[in-house]
Amino acid sequence: MANTAQARKRARQALKHRDHNMSLRSTMRTAIKKVVKAIEEGRKEEATSAYKAAVPVIDSMVNKGLAHRNKIARHKSRLNARIRAMA
Repeated sequence: MANTAQARKRARQALKHRDHNMSLRSTMRTAIKKVVKAIEEGRKEEATSAYKAAVPVIDSMVNKGLAHRNKIARHKSRLNARIRAMA
Protein backbone atom coordinates (compact mmCIF):
# COMPACT_ATOMS: atom_id res chain seq x y z
CA MET A 1 0.00 0.00 0.00
CA ALA A 2 1.08 3.58 -0.61
CA ASN A 3 2.94 5.25 2.25
CA THR A 4 2.99 8.92 1.26
CA ALA A 5 0.08 11.26 0.67
CA GLN A 6 1.13 11.72 -2.93
CA ALA A 7 1.24 7.96 -3.53
CA ARG A 8 -2.19 7.50 -1.90
CA LYS A 9 -3.66 10.20 -4.14
CA ARG A 10 -2.09 8.65 -7.25
CA ALA A 11 -3.58 5.28 -6.27
CA ARG A 12 -7.04 6.85 -5.94
CA GLN A 13 -6.67 8.60 -9.29
CA ALA A 14 -5.46 5.41 -10.95
CA LEU A 15 -8.64 3.60 -9.87
CA LYS A 16 -10.84 6.41 -11.22
CA HIS A 17 -8.96 6.50 -14.51
CA ARG A 18 -9.13 2.72 -14.81
CA ASP A 19 -12.91 2.70 -14.34
CA HIS A 20 -13.33 5.49 -16.89
CA ASN A 21 -11.07 3.77 -19.42
CA MET A 22 -12.91 0.46 -19.00
CA SER A 23 -16.20 2.21 -19.68
CA LEU A 24 -14.88 3.84 -22.85
CA ARG A 25 -13.31 0.60 -24.06
CA SER A 26 -16.62 -1.20 -23.47
CA THR A 27 -18.44 1.42 -25.54
CA MET A 28 -16.00 0.84 -28.39
CA ARG A 29 -16.40 -2.93 -28.25
CA THR A 30 -20.20 -2.62 -28.24
CA ALA A 31 -20.09 -0.41 -31.33
CA ILE A 32 -17.93 -2.98 -33.13
CA LYS A 33 -20.21 -5.82 -32.07
CA LYS A 34 -23.26 -4.03 -33.51
CA VAL A 35 -21.56 -3.85 -36.90
CA VAL A 36 -20.45 -7.48 -36.77
CA LYS A 37 -23.92 -8.66 -35.78
CA ALA A 38 -25.54 -6.81 -38.69
CA ILE A 39 -22.96 -8.27 -41.08
CA GLU A 40 -23.54 -11.81 -39.83
CA GLU A 41 -27.29 -11.40 -40.21
CA GLY A 42 -26.81 -10.19 -43.78
CA ARG A 43 -28.36 -6.73 -43.36
CA LYS A 44 -26.10 -4.48 -45.42
CA GLU A 45 -27.98 -1.20 -44.85
CA GLU A 46 -28.00 -1.71 -41.09
CA ALA A 47 -24.35 -2.75 -41.12
CA THR A 48 -23.42 0.37 -43.08
CA SER A 49 -25.30 2.68 -40.72
CA ALA A 50 -23.83 0.91 -37.67
CA TYR A 51 -20.35 1.26 -39.18
CA LYS A 52 -20.85 4.99 -39.77
CA ALA A 53 -21.96 5.37 -36.16
CA ALA A 54 -19.07 3.26 -34.86
CA VAL A 55 -16.24 5.04 -36.68
CA PRO A 56 -16.28 8.24 -34.55
CA VAL A 57 -16.50 6.16 -31.37
CA ILE A 58 -13.58 4.01 -32.47
CA ASP A 59 -11.51 7.01 -33.60
CA SER A 60 -12.00 8.77 -30.29
CA MET A 61 -10.17 5.91 -28.55
CA VAL A 62 -6.99 6.87 -30.41
CA ASN A 63 -7.31 10.51 -29.35
CA LYS A 64 -7.83 9.44 -25.74
CA GLY A 65 -4.80 7.15 -25.88
CA LEU A 66 -6.77 3.99 -25.09
CA ALA A 67 -5.90 2.12 -28.28
CA HIS A 68 -3.06 2.23 -30.76
CA ARG A 69 -3.84 3.96 -34.04
CA ASN A 70 -2.75 0.95 -36.10
CA LYS A 71 -5.09 -1.36 -34.18
CA ILE A 72 -7.99 1.03 -34.75
CA ALA A 73 -7.12 1.34 -38.44
CA ARG A 74 -7.03 -2.45 -38.72
CA HIS A 75 -10.46 -2.82 -37.09
CA LYS A 76 -12.02 -0.19 -39.35
CA SER A 77 -10.43 -1.66 -42.46
CA ARG A 78 -11.60 -5.18 -41.72
CA LEU A 79 -15.13 -4.10 -40.84
CA ASN A 80 -15.38 -2.01 -44.00
CA ALA A 81 -14.03 -4.88 -46.12
CA ARG A 82 -16.64 -7.23 -44.68
CA ILE A 83 -19.42 -4.73 -45.46
CA ARG A 84 -18.16 -4.25 -49.04
CA ALA A 85 -17.98 -8.05 -49.49
CA MET A 86 -21.73 -8.28 -48.88
CA ALA A 87 -23.31 -8.31 -52.32
